[in-house]
Amino acid sequence: MLKNFINKQILILFGTFAMLSCKKQEPILPQDNHVHTQEEINSMARLATENLTMGNPSNATTSTTSPTNYLLSKFTWAASYNRDLGRPNWVSWHLNSTWLGSATRCDCFASDATLPTGWYRVGSSSYTGSGFDRGHNCPSGDRTYNSTDNRETFLMTNMMPQSPNNNQQTWEKLESYCRKLVSQGNECYIICGSYGVGGTGSAGYKTTLDAGRVTVPSNIWKVVLVLPNGTNDVSRVTTSTRVIAVNTPNTQTIVTSTWGGYRVSVDLS
Repeated sequence: MLKNFINKQILILFGTFAMLSCKKQEPILPQDNHVHTQEEINSMARLATENLTMGNPSNATTSTTSPTNYLLSKFTWAASYNRDLGRPNWVSWHLNSTWLGSATRCDCFASDATLPTGWYRVGSSSYTGSGFDRGHNCPSGDRTYNSTDNRETFLMTNMMPQSPNNNQQTWEKLESYCRKLVSQGNECYIICGSYGVGGTGSAGYKTTLDAGRVTVPSNIWKVVLVLPNGTNDVSRVTTSTRVIAVNTPNTQTIVTSTWGGYRVSVDLS
């Protein structure tokens, strides 16, 4: 059972997602140098809320008094950000065909200027020389409708220190599989996160990066809820709805040929 090796926080996240809470949050619009039209703002508000359709697993809020569970609600994803770990607890997003297109990967990693004043902002070079990839929670490949969408996935608040083999092989295969499900007429609600302390990258075992300001996780997990394309998504979820849950160690020795060997249950009974 999942509860045998995942800490209490992740149990809560998995369990809440599995129970399909539908509490919605007011979106926090991205702040950048682009002046958005009213049409863009309306669309952003709708889609930011869409990324939390299946709930806010840890009841993250926008209060700065909750620095370890701070709600970031972007156009393309929503997250519980942990200032003290320098990475998100979880990132949630909706994936269907409307998010996919021909935009190319921008590789434009950047710090997140929307974090509260005074908080350390993990930068594009914070992982340099560490032996760990800047691993996406919400993948670049899930946001290819246009370059603006793709660029937002490269904010460092969407990143976690991920071993190269985990990120580039096992995890990439799982991400591609989710997009394959979409190409087959499905839509997915996905939540991804990490937990624990200490992982092994190409330069060996580490617990922190960036002078201790980014904590390396020991495990990386993802839960995917799969629905045939349709509307009123929450009401269409039943006990027969397919749910994929995966938990992988953050190491270089991870089995690279398949992610299936890391499937786990979200059942807390």
